[in-house]
Amino acid sequence: MNDTPSPTPPEKAETAKEAAAVRRRWITLAEVLTVIAVVISALTLWNNWSERRETEASEAAQSRRASSRAATLVLSVAEARDDRLTLKAVSDEQSVQSRTIAFPSDLAVSPATTTGEPRIEAGWFQDALKKAREKAGLPDDSRSDERLPVMITTRFIVDGEAHEDRAIYDIGYSVAGRWLAGHSVTLRGISLAQRVSKANAQVKLDARWRALLPPAKAK
Repeated sequence: MNDTPSPTPPEKAETAKEAAAVRRRWITLAEVLTVIAVVISALTLWNNWSERRETEASEAAQSRRASSRAATLVLSVAEARDDRLTLKAVSDEQSVQSRTIAFPSDLAVSPATTTGEPRIEAGWFQDALKKAREKAGLPDDSRSDERLPVMITTRFIVDGEAHEDRAIYDIGYSVAGRWLAGHSVTLRGISLAQRVSKANAQVKLDARWRALLPPAKAK
């Protein structure tokens, strides 16, 4: 027989209220935990999305830079002989198809276009160059490497896409010889001077030539 007295009606009501309050607290805590879980999940998703976007943006930027570098041509000398320079693209990704070498207007030399072996030959311009040096009062024998600016338009392919590069290069050369045998031009190398647009290429080339060999000295 249970001797514990049964709760009075007011005590039962109080017990029921406390139990209801405990249940409400548990429900409230569960709701808070649910909201926190949802927020954490949303933040995780946003962080993953943000990191993915940053990674994609970085990869895209690297791809653009790589593509830009691949489409930017720089020529160098693969082999130098006295009267010829064999050229090559610095980047192995570039396949040179043809090139046109234009000379300063004052030399009155026609542009030279080559396909296949990329080259510059002294015979294209040496007579005109020697005459220009003579008019300018320069010595027959050069004291050191001289510079002749030329404009090279190169057509090349990268990843199956055709590109065209237009830039002014300085040809390094020297002049030496004897009175009976005549003077000859020896080619030394090339160096990139500046890139130019089709619209102002010849103007820029002539300006550079006259800066190196001012017309005032040609009188």
